[in-house]
Amino acid sequence: MPHAVTHILIALILFDFWRDHIVKNKKKFPIHYVLIGGIAGLLPDMDVFVYWLFSFSGFTLSQVHRTFSHTLFAPALFVLLGFLVIKVKAKRLGKHHLKLSNIFFVIAAGIAIHLLLDATISGFIMPFYPLNNFGLGLNLVGKLPNTFSASALPALDAILLVMWLWHEEKTHKISDFF
Repeated sequence: MPHAVTHILIALILFDFWRDHIVKNKKKFPIHYVLIGGIAGLLPDMDVFVYWLFSFSGFTLSQVHRTFSHTLFAPALFVLLGFLVIKVKAKRLGKHHLKLSNIFFVIAAGIAIHLLLDATISGFIMPFYPLNNFGLGLNLVGKLPNTFSASALPALDAILLVMWLWHEEKTHKISDFF
């Protein structure tokens, strides 16, 4: 399983790319959506906290983690909520006038990014659990030699973090804040 930093940073990077190079309108896609998407990239792993709550009942981590929150139903739920809110024509939220429908769509995309990372990098997901226990995944880290597999995920976190900080310095001059 990719670590938290990888889940957050990959989602942040993809949403930031979307904002800067696809939408190209910072008023239509404020930076707050990028932040929400980054946080949503970690949401499926909240099932680890559920495990902590229920571990005294005899549940194992493998019985809880990558089950309900790691299915295609999770992002689909937020897409559905987004479309329902569009129908209701909800007002914009906060001083930045974020659209509730867009928040739900960004959360859905963040969760989908998480699922894609888990299925690609390490292990597998069960996209239709509990209806089907079919597992889907490439498990790229598992294909590495044993000497590299243990350090691959922490190294990926470190590389992504350094690249993200370099990007932020070049584009947003974050050193001005220190």
